[in-house]
Amino acid sequence: MKISRPELLSPAGDMECLKAAVDFGADAVYLAGDRFGMRTAPKNFNTDTLPEAVEYAHNKGVKVYLTCNTVPRNDELPSLPEHIRWTSMSGIDGYIVTDLGVFEQIKKLAPRCEIHISTQAGITNYGAANAFYNMGAKRIVMAREVSLKEIAEIRQNIPRDMDIECFVHGAMCVSFSGRCLLSSYLTGRDSNRGDCAQPCRWKYHLMEETRPGEYFPIDDDERGTYILNARDMCMIEHIPELINAGVSSFKIEGRAKSAYYVATVTNAYRAAIDAYLERPSEDFELPEWIRNEVFKVSYREYCTGFFFGAPNENAEIFYEGGYRREWDVMAIVTDSDGEFVTAEQRNRFFDGDELEVLERGKAPYTVRAEELQTQEGERIEATPHPKMIFRFRCPANIPAGAILRKAK
Repeated sequence: MKISRPELLSPAGDMECLKAAVDFGADAVYLAGDRFGMRTAPKNFNTDTLPEAVEYAHNKGVKVYLTCNTVPRNDELPSLPEHIRWTSMSGIDGYIVTDLGVFEQIKKLAPRCEIHISTQAGITNYGAANAFYNMGAKRIVMAREVSLKEIAEIRQNIPRDMDIECFVHGAMCVSFSGRCLLSSYLTGRDSNRGDCAQPCRWKYHLMEETRPGEYFPIDDDERGTYILNARDMCMIEHIPELINAGVSSFKIEGRAKSAYYVATVTNAYRAAIDAYLERPSEDFELPEWIRNEVFKVSYREYCTGFFFGAPNENAEIFYEGGYRREWDVMAIVTDSDGEFVTAEQRNRFFDGDELEVLERGKAPYTVRAEELQTQEGERIEATPHPKMIFRFRCPANIPAGAILRKAK
């Protein structure tokens, strides 16, 4: 049986993240322009930087999808046509859309571009998928509440040339497919227009005075209760199941995350997909180094979302913020000649420290930073200045763009 090769789709909140995604193995990236995207916190891309980003990606055979997936209000609509025109002219390959009015505008103004239906549309059945296909959509991004079994049923009942995209890694929203009213109600920041304040991560006290005898199970300690704080999703160990269910595109969440996060997680899923496709079998075992990579970024406790049924037992985290961070980026390699490695500093470290090297497609390995020097060759004991260029003696030929990191 021929196994279809899935697309690996990575986030790009700015140019640095886009380059990290492309250089570490993404088949496609998704990003936003200066308006109508569901993430306002990242830098995103404007009329100057978007064409540059598209050119960089296309030169390396990587597609670019632009999020136009907010739910706009009347006063925002007059600026929509111009937004579509300039983003389309930048050369993007497709749009990610929620609102039907935006859908129609893109069909009219950017007919060469694919249209992908956002997870916010909440597609949970093949009837809805077929309706969007008949309207002109090329892809559906599944509701995050759908199981692998349901995805397989949808795959069997939609046209072969319609793609199914699923989030496989990253932060989970407590609301149905990200359609949240809580942020707007509490802070005036509208989640459905890209400005979520993430109140689901806050500490709450639950009080119900009128229902005596009806109890709500809540874990509590001296720091409070985090009853809405969802775990992160991680499907790195379930590549075969995703492919067999008919998922066309594996999507990594994280347009507000760092370039290091994008590089590390993209590299891990690239390696996992390639390892399975090289030797597909029912007893496929993920190499241990790939599994370990998803724990070397900032992360919350992981779960598998709704793919194997509703996560009633392990959906939430009951401690502050939930993030764990056990590794730091020390530097980014700019050059090496087999004798010295030259790099740009990200965090302070010391002469003689052991550093782990992250290269695309390779298991990480360790080098020692010996004879630490400035760019001019002056010996130093540490790298104290942000983004300083330095070098150290190392016989390894480490490619430019590789990441040097260290466990906390």
